[in-house]
Amino acid sequence: MIQLRSLLKVTDNSGAKEVRVISVLGQPSATGGQIGDIIIGSVRKRLPNSEISKGAVVRGVIVRTRNGYRREDGSTIRFDDNAIVLVTPNLEPVGTRIFGPVPRELRQKRMLRILSLAPEVL
Repeated sequence: MIQLRSLLKVTDNSGAKEVRVISVLGQPSATGGQIGDIIIGSVRKRLPNSEISKGAVVRGVIVRTRNGYRREDGSTIRFDDNAIVLVTPNLEPVGTRIFGPVPRELRQKRMLRILSLAPEVL
């Protein structure tokens, strides 16, 4: 579960490296976000030659969480880190590449462009 003020790794080549969560869209303030949820965050670390500035407010889709995610068939999937992919307001990825695996649950949330850019879908 991704809560407010959590630090998330950015797994695309948009230029940002780390984002702090400001809010989870569509969720009450008492709960956190899971895989496939859209967050609003603030850029904390970035690459030196990036177009995204430090402190910029961005949107992202949660693609990996350390907390286990329960699937419909009863199995649980866990990852080594908490990670997001930055997206535009119409849910298109900002970067052109995605690093690391992403879960197949993103297909149900209509994030097909992220799935097509990912090197591995679990």
